[in-house]
Amino acid sequence: MPGRLRIAAVVAILVWIFVPALQRTIPPLLPFLAFAALELHFLVAGLRERGSPRAPGGRSPQETDIAELGGEAWLEPTIVEVDGQDVWLPAEVETDDAPWEPPAPRRRLWSRLEGVAVLAALAIVLFVLVPDRGWGGLDQADRAQTEALLSTEAGRIAGHAARVHCDAKGEAVGVVQHADGLAEIGGTNAYLTPGNCYRLYRLSFKSDQGSFSQTARAIAVLAHEAWHLRGETNEGIVNCYAFQSGVTLGRRLGLSQRTAAQMMRQQLADNATFARSAPEYLVPRDCRNGGKLDLAPAESRFP
Repeated sequence: MPGRLRIAAVVAILVWIFVPALQRTIPPLLPFLAFAALELHFLVAGLRERGSPRAPGGRSPQETDIAELGGEAWLEPTIVEVDGQDVWLPAEVETDDAPWEPPAPRRRLWSRLEGVAVLAALAIVLFVLVPDRGWGGLDQADRAQTEALLSTEAGRIAGHAARVHCDAKGEAVGVVQHADGLAEIGGTNAYLTPGNCYRLYRLSFKSDQGSFSQTARAIAVLAHEAWHLRGETNEGIVNCYAFQSGVTLGRRLGLSQRTAAQMMRQQLADNATFARSAPEYLVPRDCRNGGKLDLAPAESRFP
């Protein structure tokens, strides 16, 4: 029973990890606390058993051992010559004229079924509950529709026609280039990572807000590159403008005004931490409500 409970707990956690819908409805700590409580229960039960009397030990085989060896006939084996070799056999086999065959080991069928059940559960998680293959799983029409929408929104911020490319090949942005986005200063073309494009696709066309921080980051990156297309070069100032424009951008992509504002405030609050590795991206001190970089000084909220 403890083994089966552990298996069920592990499968439940894996399902939670790989199914975004469950992540949005079940708090992150709940499945892990449940697993920790299960392990604590086993620990306490084990500690309690330490003081209980043990079954008398001895050198005689247990019933399970006898059953695995072939039965009680093996308690008193004898040596018999079979095909010129000495073989240990039960005493009763000596008078048996039929050719002797070693007893087939008894398999623990239930244990094997448990293993099969675990593999089946993992297969269901990986191949049924996780059909989402990201940007690479979208057909060409969905990709083109997403790039067209993002290009339109980038153009609104840039003030002229823009073309957003979702760089699936990683030629301009990505892990190797250490950038989530890239844009021509004052130009037309901007490039986003497939991950950011896919997150914005899910938000815009599937009404899937997804991870709060990931969606916020994707919106901020798109707004950031759009401000580069507008001609702004200073990374810190571009970030300040992007966090402000990201509120309207997020709302146009499907978020509520409140959620979009919360996301951009989070991006602004996290800016100092992210900028430790790249100081040029730190927003200036004037990036505040009523400051010189406030795009809407008449409004009380920032961004």
